[in-house]
Amino acid sequence: MRRRTLLLHLLPASSALGVVGAYAQNAAPSLPMSRPIPSSGEQIPVVGLGSWITFNVGNDHPARAQCAEVMRHFFDAGGRLIDSSPMYGSSQGVIGDGLQKLSAQQRVFAADKVWTSSAGAAQIEMSRRHWRLPRFDLLQVHNLVAWQEQLPLLQAMKTAGKLRYVGITTSEGRRHREIEQIMRGHRIDFVQLSYNLLDREAEERLLPLARERGIAVLANRPFRQGALLHQLQRHPLPAWASEIDCANWAQFALKFIVSHPAVTCAIPATSNVAHVRENMGAAFGRMPDEAFRRRMVTHTLGL
Repeated sequence: MRRRTLLLHLLPASSALGVVGAYAQNAAPSLPMSRPIPSSGEQIPVVGLGSWITFNVGNDHPARAQCAEVMRHFFDAGGRLIDSSPMYGSSQGVIGDGLQKLSAQQRVFAADKVWTSSAGAAQIEMSRRHWRLPRFDLLQVHNLVAWQEQLPLLQAMKTAGKLRYVGITTSEGRRHREIEQIMRGHRIDFVQLSYNLLDREAEERLLPLARERGIAVLANRPFRQGALLHQLQRHPLPAWASEIDCANWAQFALKFIVSHPAVTCAIPATSNVAHVRENMGAAFGRMPDEAFRRRMVTHTLGL
């Protein structure tokens, strides 16, 4: 008889239940916090991986190998969603190489964009080939470029089963009024926007509207392209950050974002293995409540 089975036979029922719980806890690794995509209920981890600048390494083979290592550690920590765009130079091909090297095509939630005033279908097909995938999970109209033409294309692809989710994007607080109009007038699954400890304009209208309309939110520029972390790291992490299991400023900044009830996933970009580990750590442990989030903002503004 196996050791675990013998223990269950010898112990009282209440103790046996405790053994089963402890065995399961020890056998299964902890999973990152996830949120449901409102339009489907599918769960995705609250921390993803962006590729703007960091994965645009051209044909530099050591740099491409480093990006693949970042992806390896991202997946090993339970990450799924990787975001890119035709605008991001060689990033799509670097992601595709990494997915092939890691045999991770089934593990990734592939989010890309269409970024052209014409020939959207041709651009999407080229992007798909770079990623080396049969189809994307999510396609977004990048910065609303020709969205009147491209959004119907994406919706038709979804209806035909060639795409799972449709979205739109903006960044750095631009075109929020137009984003709001599209969110109100069109059936979309995702909206991507800038949101962090300093850029909180989206809290006023867009994040509440996303909850109301059942639209998932991807938060870009969580570190203001590194400038926010550079500012924060001049100061010691407050001792009270341990109350939400933060070990560093990156986790502090990300936990603020993903604890907002409307945010589905934050997408920090990095080509550094240590940094992707830190980032993924924000998807574990305790999360701040609303009062704690206000404390985080007040502290950050005072630095």
